[in-house]
Amino acid sequence: MTTDSNIIKKAEFNPKIKTYILLVVSFFLLISIVGIPILIIWFLGLGQYISKRFYENLKCQLTNKHLEFKKGVLFKVEKTIPLENIQDLTFIENPLLKALDLRILKIETAGQSNPKGSDMKLVGILNSSEFKELVLKQREIIQSNPKNNSQITSSSEKTNVLLEEIRDLLNEIKNK
Repeated sequence: MTTDSNIIKKAEFNPKIKTYILLVVSFFLLISIVGIPILIIWFLGLGQYISKRFYENLKCQLTNKHLEFKKGVLFKVEKTIPLENIQDLTFIENPLLKALDLRILKIETAGQSNPKGSDMKLVGILNSSEFKELVLKQREIIQSNPKNNSQITSSSEKTNVLLEEIRDLLNEIKNK
């Protein structure tokens, strides 16, 4: 995770995520015929080990410019989403999540690169409503900052000047 930005909040995750992972994977192993023999191994200890390792590797932090997230056991994923690109924050609940007192915070960004429809899903953040409000508040601060808008304007003005110079050069070449 980057250290160049100020950390506003580090998310804490509910330990019940371990149970959630154990049950979800068990369900998918059960509905697949090939997975039924693996289900025995899963419940004999492999599931608890992988769930524990996954929980230990979960990290999420809100900085003054980005939302940073790390997860994974064998295949690790690290995502950094600029706050100005966040379009929508959605909570997802289902009966299993509700029984375990968990929520999924789904984050969608502008120009989604993920065909599934969201760029990040955070499962089991403690005080998830508070974390969501902090993300939205920080995004508003970034979007309302006139310094960012002036940089965009000056950049666009420089582009316009450059384009005018190119146009003038092309006209000179054309007239010769």
